[in-house]
Amino acid sequence: GFTILFTIEYILRIYCVFKPMKYITSPLGIIDLVSILPTFLSVIIPHSQSFMVIRLLRLLRIFRLFKLGSFMKSSKIITQALKESRSKIAVFLFFVILLVTVVGSVMYFIEGSMADSKFTSIPRSIYWAIVTVTTVGYGDIAPVTEIGQFLAAMLMITGYAVIAVPTGIVSAEMVAVKEQDLDTQSCRHCGEEGHADEAIYCHQCGKNINHKEDEDDETHQKE
Repeated sequence: GFTILFTIEYILRIYCVFKPMKYITSPLGIIDLVSILPTFLSVIIPHSQSFMVIRLLRLLRIFRLFKLGSFMKSSKIITQALKESRSKIAVFLFFVILLVTVVGSVMYFIEGSMADSKFTSIPRSIYWAIVTVTTVGYGDIAPVTEIGQFLAAMLMITGYAVIAVPTGIVSAEMVAVKEQDLDTQSCRHCGEEGHADEAIYCHQCGKNINHKEDEDDETHQKE
């Protein structure tokens, strides 16, 4: 029954768009097709029940929820905020990598000479630094010397700032993006998004994106 519903929806989507092949070859279009094929293959091809596991791809269709009108603008705000803050986050992550590399190397020279030390190498010490700076704290590796514990305490305090910085960057970008007037109308000819609600023509292909306006134009031409 679900396969029939998915099949009807797939056919209707192909029927509604002006360029069916663009939808069929799109990632979500391929997922839609692959999610309904196994059931039909099991009827046509014997012993093809193993393909039924592919139907798990239907779970990916949940991302279509972000295309709903009530969620689309919010999802565009988040996407745009992440896009605008990517350079700042990249610089921040580069700083964090340098920090854990330096602290891990120093901790290896401090703790590595101790008997039964778990800081057996610089990469393992860097792993400890990453676990500590992210405040995960597995506890599988821990310093025993006073200097090592002091350095670990400083890294723990730094970890709180490490968590707060990317959150602040993205939050600031979200506020800035939210103040913009994000447009969500899509073109049925080329699939381009980001048109204003009152837009008549697509800024990508120049076609009329308002179906009612298309009908009015055709009626006017006939007259």
